[in-house]
Amino acid sequence: MAMLRSRSWITCCLATGNWQKAAGYIGLMLSLTLVLRVGALVFNVLQARLFAGLAKDIVYRIRLRLIERLKRISLREYESLGSGTVTTHLVTDLDTLDKFVGETLSRLLVATLTLAGTAGILMWMHWKLALLIMLFNPLVILLTVKLGKRVKHLKKLENDSTSRFTQALSETLDAIQEVRAGNRQGFFLGRLGVRAQEVRDYAINSQWKSDASGRASGLLFQFGIDIFRAAAMLTVLFSDLSIGQMLAVFSYLWFMMTPVEQLLNLQYAYYAAGGALTRINELLARADEPQYAGGTDPFEGKETVGVEVRGLTFGYGEDLVLDQLNLNIAPGEKVAIVGASGGGKSTLVQLLLGLYTARTGVIRFGGVSQQDIGLETVRENVAVVLQHPALFNDTVRANLTMGRDCSDEACWRALEVAQLDSAIRDLPQGLDSVVGRSGVRMSGGQRQRMAIARMVLSDPKVVILDEATSALDAATEYNLHQALARFLRSRTTLIIAHRLSAVKQADRVLVFDGGRIAEDGDHQQLIADGGLYAKLYGHLQQI
Repeated sequence: MAMLRSRSWITCCLATGNWQKAAGYIGLMLSLTLVLRVGALVFNVLQARLFAGLAKDIVYRIRLRLIERLKRISLREYESLGSGTVTTHLVTDLDTLDKFVGETLSRLLVATLTLAGTAGILMWMHWKLALLIMLFNPLVILLTVKLGKRVKHLKKLENDSTSRFTQALSETLDAIQEVRAGNRQGFFLGRLGVRAQEVRDYAINSQWKSDASGRASGLLFQFGIDIFRAAAMLTVLFSDLSIGQMLAVFSYLWFMMTPVEQLLNLQYAYYAAGGALTRINELLARADEPQYAGGTDPFEGKETVGVEVRGLTFGYGEDLVLDQLNLNIAPGEKVAIVGASGGGKSTLVQLLLGLYTARTGVIRFGGVSQQDIGLETVRENVAVVLQHPALFNDTVRANLTMGRDCSDEACWRALEVAQLDSAIRDLPQGLDSVVGRSGVRMSGGQRQRMAIARMVLSDPKVVILDEATSALDAATEYNLHQALARFLRSRTTLIIAHRLSAVKQADRVLVFDGGRIAEDGDHQQLIADGGLYAKLYGHLQQI
């Protein structure tokens, strides 16, 4: 309407020969338009910046909360989830939330303000026609929501298939050396291809059906526009509404179409974000490992402490791995634990560190129960070296210190005890050499010795060696045992091994059978008894 009045005013000025005023008015309108466009650009940039900052901050806070949550989730939950699923939650699901907050909510705000302003102008121009279109819009939105609910589960299926693919990919890459060595890359990579095909099929199904639903919603809105146009034409015939006013109403109605379509399509982003948030909340709801108040530190001021286990029972399912286990290790004593595979030796290690929770029984260090000490204090003073140690794609120094503040001299002393100092000195960058993902640039024996050096550097009060030298040759193992003997002289030590050379380093040997201690004594005594230990190691004794 304002444009029609302006045109009439300009025509009048030109007819009377007063073209200067017309040109001035046109220049004013041009300047005002340019200023408004620049202002719109500035506000759009500010809006993008604000919502980007808001989205990134929200995602950052959620990611930090998830990372903090991962510190407390029980080991069993990790084992059931798998690293691929956790990665999907921390990356893919958070990216979905990021896009929803940064893009979708931004569009929602702009679309809402645009609709409110346009509706106000339409009400001012012709309130009856404005009411007609505003009453029709809720009907379109209601039908659109019903259509959207029919396809929202498809996005969940797509995300679940992506999670399965990520998990399979992670497992395959972790085992790529064994896969290639066994010439099974065709099978495992083919299985990945099947997972990728599932992702593709679910993604196609979700995308085209969501698009079809969106187009159906748009069609409903277009029907409303057509009905509105017919009503406007009838209004021109039977009321004082002019054709110019009708065209002005049509132009504002056209201006309203884009934000309405955006609002109709927002529900799909909302469903995707809702699904991502549900999965994130499921991760947050996973069971914690026990949190003990602690407060008593039996390790403080002592070189080492004893270990006592009473009535320890544990099982992964109905079958018990440890059944009413009792053992006592004196301070400074070296005890070897042997037995058939699956006898519960490594499970005992997990229980001593509090990684699993026993069904019954108590574990004491220095006469104080695990609960009264607290798991953090236990793990700070009890070090374990595993058969397959975890190394990070970082420097030798970083893998040794594990975030602790240690001098280079201390690192070299630890490497010397582990019989690894000469190998590290031969590297071009020494302690700053990167070992590769999972220590791929080191041999199996070097990785084990790196873990031993890490243990030495942590200066523990209790040491657990779980098949810690299984990858070493006889000469290197002998030299390592000689060096370790001096370090372990005043430390309580548990040695879990199958090698007789490792077992003979112990003062006493415990033989596990059926989740209990079947035999207890030194090497010579157990050989003489002719029991299970003699069956396991008697033939080696004769070599």
